[in-house]
Formats: sequence, C-alpha cells, structure tokens
Amino acid sequence: MALSGLDIYKLLPKTNCKECGFATCLAFAMQLAKKAVAIDKCPFLSEATRKILEESSLPPIRLVSIGTGEGKVDIGNETVLFRHEEKFHHPCAIGVIIEDNLSDKEIGDKLAVINSFKFERVGQSLNVNLVGIKQNDQKDRFVEVCGLVAKQTSLGLVLMSSDTEAQRQALSLVQGRKPLIYSTAENTDEFVKLAVQFGCGLVISSTDLGKLSERTKAAVALGLNDIVLDTGKKDIAAKIWDFTQIRRQALKKSNRSLGYPTIAVIEQEDSFVEAIEAASCISKYAGIVLIKGSHPWEALSLLTLRQNIYTDPQKPLQIEPKLYPVGAANTDSPVLVTTNFSLTYYTVLGEVEASKIPSYIVSVDTEGMSVLTAWAAEKFTPDKITSSIDKCDLRQAVSHKRLIIPGYVAVMSGELEDKSGWQVLVGPKEAAGIPAFLKNLKQ
Repeated sequence: MALSGLDIYKLLPKTNCKECGFATCLAFAMQLAKKAVAIDKCPFLSEATRKILEESSLPPIRLVSIGTGEGKVDIGNETVLFRHEEKFHHPCAIGVIIEDNLSDKEIGDKLAVINSFKFERVGQSLNVNLVGIKQNDQKDRFVEVCGLVAKQTSLGLVLMSSDTEAQRQALSLVQGRKPLIYSTAENTDEFVKLAVQFGCGLVISSTDLGKLSERTKAAVALGLNDIVLDTGKKDIAAKIWDFTQIRRQALKKSNRSLGYPTIAVIEQEDSFVEAIEAASCISKYAGIVLIKGSHPWEALSLLTLRQNIYTDPQKPLQIEPKLYPVGAANTDSPVLVTTNFSLTYYTVLGEVEASKIPSYIVSVDTEGMSVLTAWAAEKFTPDKITSSIDKCDLRQAVSHKRLIIPGYVAVMSGELEDKSGWQVLVGPKEAAGIPAFLKNLKQ
C-alpha cells in the first residue's frame, strides 16, 4: 500500500541531518511519497524501515516484459481503475494463436498475415504484439513449430502447452526470445521451476481467485516474479468480473498476490463474437488478449479500440504545428487551416487527399484540441492563426493570399482578415465536404 508523506515521515529518524540533501526529514518524506528520490539518500534508516518503504514503493501491479528487441512488449504496472483518474500506462498486448496441427505452409501463410498487421492511425503505428503457439499435436511437433515460428516473426512468443517436457525443449530452442510460458496444468511447481530456470514469465491459472492467489504466493516463494494471471475458460461476463476483481484487489486492497497483469485466451469459431469478446477484455483490464482469428478487419478494430483506451486523456494526441503540403502542392495551391489535434488533422488530410487537389494544410498549435473546443478555449483565434502562418512562412509557399477556415468558426473570418491581411474563405463545417469545396474552388 502506498504511504503518504506523513506516513513516511513517522518512519524516518527525524534528525534533520540534511545528509539526504533536504532541509528536513519532512521534506525528504514528501519527495519519497512522490517517488522523486531514492530511499538510499537517508543513511540512518533501519533495516525494518527500509523494508517497509521498499514494499510500499513497489507498483500495485507488477510490470512484466515479454520478448526482446523490437518484439518486446511490457504489460502491467497500472495504478488506477479508471482512465480519467490518471491514465493507463501499458497497452494490452494483442496476439494471434497458431496451432501446431497446421501444416508448415499454413503456418507460414498465417504468420505472413500476422506480420502484415501494421496500420497507421492519427499518426501512430499500430500492430499486434504476440504470437501464441498452441500444442494440439505431439510434443516433437510443438517444439518444431515453436522453432519455425521464431524464425519467421520478431513478435513476442507465448508457448501454450501443459506438457513440461515439451515446454522445456521449446524453451531451450527459443529461450533468447524471452517467451511467456502458458499452461493450465495443475503441476504449477514444475512450470515455475522452468520459468525461473529460463528467465521467463509464467501464466498461473485457476478458475477460483482464492486458489489463484495461493498459487502466486507459492510461485513467488520459489523465486518467480514475472507472473501473468489466467482465470480459465468462462463466459465473457464472468471473465470481466474476474479481471475487475483482480484489479480492485491489487489497487484498492493492496493484495500483492493478485498484483499481476491478466491474460484472456479467446477462441471462437465466429470471428464477430471473438472480436466482441476480445474488445470487452481489452476494455476491462486484460493485460494480454490472444485470439484465434487472423482477419485484418478484426485486428484493426481491436488495435483501434486499444489505441483509444490507452491514449492519455489529459494529453490528447497531437501533431507538430506547421505547414504540411498534400500532393504536389505549388504556389497556386489552396491553403486550409485546422488545429493540431491528430484526429482532426488526419480527417482533414484524408479528405484533401480524396479531392486529388494538391493543397497546403496549416496546423495551428491548439494544444491538441479540436476545432470547436479550441475556439471555445481561445486556442484557435485570429491571433493564433496569424502567428502560425507567419511562423511557417506561408507567404513564401504560395503566391496568393487566401485562407480556408473551418465552417464552424466562420464567425472569426472578418477579424482574421483584419489581423492577417489575408482573404478568408469559409470552408465546409464537416470535413466530408472538403473534396466538393476544393473542386468548386478550382472551377
């Protein structure tokens, strides 16, 4: 449980010796509470106090890493139940399951599709993170497929087998990739030893949260730290309930035995049902979601949802405020003015590209606010726009002096003309009207 500054102060020697670099022990305690300074700065802490402070400084949900290099993904380390309280830190890892009873060609084809799941949305690159390899066949085939997959993708690996010897051989083959071990077997201790030996994370599973807690305690006692929790096969309502309770226990009850990220394995024949269940788990606290389907539409919808949920609500996505040419823009090209909110800019960009008319877009620094929000907050004003076109040296880019502003802020057109000295044209209210507007403008 996180201690307040006063709680920490009560544990300190209260000598005000200043050796920590602060004038008083109280000032040092306040910085400790904010995690702005290390406890080692105080030379007079007793071992008992040090242990208490170290435990209180641990994150309520442990950070677990899977994979290496470009394929590395971090999950956990969350601090709040609701995004608006602060933000969610590590996006849910999304992966696709490959079964070992597929032929080598089928596996290669499916991996090629999975590797191609790379999309760009509002300036951010979206991609899946993991490949789960599930044992349905004999041990040797599972190990062979693990090696085959490891050679054809840089994504993180989840080894899904309840056979300890199959896992051991597979781990020996791909241990440099730091995979996650997934097993639903009852002999948890054997898998814990494997995970400790190979330095990997382990999924610990039980349909009962009480037993799950006991198993994590036993695993920690054996030296395992990187744990992911699974509550077994349940309907989606029960799964969401489990994930919510685990999150509450970790954050509100300081239950260290449940303070780990969770995993949901969703295997539905109906891809639409699978996508809906996966979306539900992403929305409610899953650290990892593995799906069976490998349809681009399914991946894109889940990645888009994840991006929306894990965007910092206090810091909107924004682009660099500057002049952007679209197509083969020249000195006669029209100039559109918008904000630097990513969603707004890329929506306008898409419609300008659809018009096939080379243009310029001036992105005004509105601190990531959309047009109407920025206008209401006085971040999208004639003065701001005038300053932006001066900074981007628009006069050197075009030979005319015409600006197109969004229709929703038509009220500022007169003042903007006075401030900037440019002719102001009022564009459409909705971005969808931009292609027709630009085409009519050229006639």
